[in-house]
Amino acid sequence: MEPRTLGIEEELLLVDPDTRRLAPRSQAVLQHATTLPGAADDEQLDKELFLHQLEIRTTPLVGMDEVRRHLVLQRRSAAESAERAGVQVAAAGTSPVASGEPEISRDDRYLAMLEEYGDVARLAGICGMHVHVGIDSDEEGVAVIDGLAPWLPLLLAISANSPFAEGHDTGYHSWRSQLWARWPSVGPAERFGSVEGYRDACRRMIASGAARDEKMLYFDARLSPGNPTVEVRIADVCTDPEDALLIAALVRALVMSLADGPGDHEPVWRAEMLQAAKWRAARFGVSDRLLCPTTGDLRPAREVLASLVARTRAALEACGDVDLTAEGVERVLAGGGAARQHAAHERSGGDFCAVVDDLVTRTNACWRG
Repeated sequence: MEPRTLGIEEELLLVDPDTRRLAPRSQAVLQHATTLPGAADDEQLDKELFLHQLEIRTTPLVGMDEVRRHLVLQRRSAAESAERAGVQVAAAGTSPVASGEPEISRDDRYLAMLEEYGDVARLAGICGMHVHVGIDSDEEGVAVIDGLAPWLPLLLAISANSPFAEGHDTGYHSWRSQLWARWPSVGPAERFGSVEGYRDACRRMIASGAARDEKMLYFDARLSPGNPTVEVRIADVCTDPEDALLIAALVRALVMSLADGPGDHEPVWRAEMLQAAKWRAARFGVSDRLLCPTTGDLRPAREVLASLVARTRAALEACGDVDLTAEGVERVLAGGGAARQHAAHERSGGDFCAVVDDLVTRTNACWRG
């Protein structure tokens, strides 16, 4: 079993350092952007649907130390470019501080999306993390996507990092995932069975108007348009890059286990149970019981995450990611992204601006330190 390449994409919030509200300044940030030494040619800052967002990405890499180095470098590039434009970057799924209706990027594609999808598009502006893992063919990729389905909610639970939105506590660990689910092409998918089945489903979705094109097919896991990868899109963006690396390691290990492993039988879940598992992961993160992918029963989060590590053990060993994963699982069980935001909120006596300050500090500690 040979390690496969992986890449990470992160969406970041731009915030005003004085008001802590979202800052629609991505155009100014991109004008101030410079390439740091060591960055790859394809690791440029990019705009997103809204002007208060930036996207960063790593080039395809194999060793997790290199993935970490490039991810930290991209966060530094985004933060320094933002500071030159008078704003700050924060990695969180939603804005804790009420900021009003977001401003959309003046891009023909984005404006057409706004026209077609109305408030679903207008009131978005949330931030996720995408992991790309290399595949040998579309046939292999579809088989992997089919096998991934029951495991994906666990990745959402690990990443959950959006408990607050617009100045209130939502009661969810990942409110971003609930807002994101309003798009008609988002969510879990039942088995496609073949490349033909996958392509047919995509064609029908586009013909229905639920997506304008292939890029707008926002399945939780999909064949990446234009890249030879499986793209897993279910996670919140993580404030701590070590949490992002944990998720990336587990995604790669799952892909390798499904593509290169001994062919263990994966459970087949109906769409409504996939949705139930995803909802529970969003509601509780790793603080309560989760649906176990192998049994479908509610089990303690620690036990369910242990089943994920056990399922991917051979792949984790092949990639040298066993220790990273073991340490990461213990870290998020002790307190994931949502728990850390709640802790900052409690320390400050309920001040959402203090939560934003904490997010900014922790987002950038990886390179400032």
